[in-house]
Amino acid sequence: MKFRFFHMAAVLILMAGALVFKVPAGFGNELRFFDGTGNEVQLTEKPERIVSLVPSITEMLFALGAQDLVTGITYHTTRPWYAAQKALVGGFSFPSPAAIEALAPDLVFYNPFQLQGLSSFLPRDIPLVHAGTQTLQNSLDTILQLGEMVKKQENAQHLVDEINADLDWVTAKMKKADPSPKRVIRLMGRQQIMTPGSDSFQNHMISLAGGIPPDFGTGAVVPVSKDQWTSFNPQVIYGCGSDREAADRFFFLPGWKDVDAVKNNRIYYFPCDLTCRASIRSGQFVKRLFATIHGSSLADERTLLQKNQVTQSNPIQTDVSCVQAAAVKQSRILDFINKSLVIQLDRPMSVLSTLEGFKHGVTAIGNHYIPPETWLLVHDQGLDVLKTQVFDVLGLAPDTTAFLFTGADMDHLSAAQERFKDIAVTVFATAGVDGNAMRTSRDSGEFYEPGTINVIIMTSHRLTPRAMTRAMITATEGKTAALLDLDIRSSYEQGRYRATGTGTDNILVVEGQGPAVLDNAGGHTRLGELIGKAVHRAVTEAVKKQNGITSDLNIFRRLEKRGISLHELLSEDLPCQCHISENMLIQKVETLLLDPFYRGFMATAMAVSDEYDKGLIKDLGAFEQTCRETAEMIAAKPLETWQVFVTRPKVPRVIAMALDALFNGAVGQGGPL
Repeated sequence: MKFRFFHMAAVLILMAGALVFKVPAGFGNELRFFDGTGNEVQLTEKPERIVSLVPSITEMLFALGAQDLVTGITYHTTRPWYAAQKALVGGFSFPSPAAIEALAPDLVFYNPFQLQGLSSFLPRDIPLVHAGTQTLQNSLDTILQLGEMVKKQENAQHLVDEINADLDWVTAKMKKADPSPKRVIRLMGRQQIMTPGSDSFQNHMISLAGGIPPDFGTGAVVPVSKDQWTSFNPQVIYGCGSDREAADRFFFLPGWKDVDAVKNNRIYYFPCDLTCRASIRSGQFVKRLFATIHGSSLADERTLLQKNQVTQSNPIQTDVSCVQAAAVKQSRILDFINKSLVIQLDRPMSVLSTLEGFKHGVTAIGNHYIPPETWLLVHDQGLDVLKTQVFDVLGLAPDTTAFLFTGADMDHLSAAQERFKDIAVTVFATAGVDGNAMRTSRDSGEFYEPGTINVIIMTSHRLTPRAMTRAMITATEGKTAALLDLDIRSSYEQGRYRATGTGTDNILVVEGQGPAVLDNAGGHTRLGELIGKAVHRAVTEAVKKQNGITSDLNIFRRLEKRGISLHELLSEDLPCQCHISENMLIQKVETLLLDPFYRGFMATAMAVSDEYDKGLIKDLGAFEQTCRETAEMIAAKPLETWQVFVTRPKVPRVIAMALDALFNGAVGQGGPL
């Protein structure tokens, strides 16, 4: 592939950062475009080895179906599951030039602030291209232009059409429902309250969602004074991730706590990959924000744009003897897309459900996905109202139907079957573990948004009531084993403990029919073995699909699941003996964690930490010695002093020791990377 770069007039740099094509007709001769910094790029071939340092661009390439062309990404890209199979080149702030060069890319997507660290290290023949997503329109333009670049034009147009359809839906819904606008602010900050500038895509999304954003100045992030805060008097506040720290720090103080949103507890948190990126899910987020702001108006059926009805049915093939038909049905309820697994039984049967207990004469079972836009509405209205709406749309009789309900998308449904001779166990599972995973015996009971691990168990034989109840225990053990094997962390206590489930898990066991009656499903029985294996496999697959979590989860995300971010870990003042900037120190440690040896050291620390917290390890002397030896290996010399960098009390002791080893070793190296 050949590239040529030409510097352009400053006026072109002001084109909002998107790629701008001069020749949109593909690669007949060449494809020429201006990138977001005003450089003209000419491509004579489709790129085959792309490194993307910008998570929003990576998401777009994946969504376009160009994942095979992407060889390297930053650790901030977490979904879909196959992101874990891509080589990591570091983080968004400090990508490693050496890691990028090792992948021999023929195209690198970058953000301008990364350029200084890259241009002086990478060979000059590795092209760097900036594709901007600073505004919502930028992101749509960039999707189309990336489609041209990787020859996925139809996919790109379809994706843009989907985003625009979501935005058009919100506009039409606002006209129909005519809700009163609410003052909405995006919460940001740690040591002080901050918010995006009035020219940000985030405030644009607030406006599109029927909210009134603040105007405290322009820029990516602007500080908010107490007077500005109280004068604006937000009615709805939303943030993501560690924005909770600012809320915890300020929302009990005079002035900060005296606004409508805080007094009425209208404070919401969304996934950061929704709130912080103008990318492939912008339309979905605007819909969700609209529903959050104006939830009460959505229940009025007089505001419906289209009637409640099934819109699509996708059959599922299964060889379970008592199943007459199975399908995932998509329906429109209150104008939102719902999805249901519906399994029709060939005769009335008994089922045992953790949601309803024993229920007899059941002819249909299933699992229903509640879209996130309606979570608050469902919570306010109650499950009985939801069941009435769902069964009415699906044409099912409540008395003969047993359903489970979940916030995990039915597109991520997983099925697993285990057999031994004439015994077969089939399991259908959905699983969401972000935000509501918990460890029984450690965590408190609080309400969380639906996430849920739902499991449906069907067998080739008829089960007695005893076997059905015992199957519940075996299935629960299989589910918990899957979570432990994946190192799923509790949502409480900053992920200190390994999760055993979520707070809203449910299981449904079907009585079944077959040549024999089975009376025991305990772990020592063949039936219990099959149930445990099938549940483990189905839950593992469902977590991978829904949350992008696999056994290959990278070390940065494993730290993140424990509430640890290298960028937020260090205090404002480094130890006085440290003659290195905080940014350079973080960059050095991130680069170390790209090395399999030091990843292994950090993973070992996590395992030791879990055992130490449980009391199974009493003496950390041997591990402390390992930490010192590791630090000296990094520094390539003995260390005369040992400095404490990690002082946050919520960081587990063992992990703090390991991180201090990396920081001390990095300081001992001296000089730049």
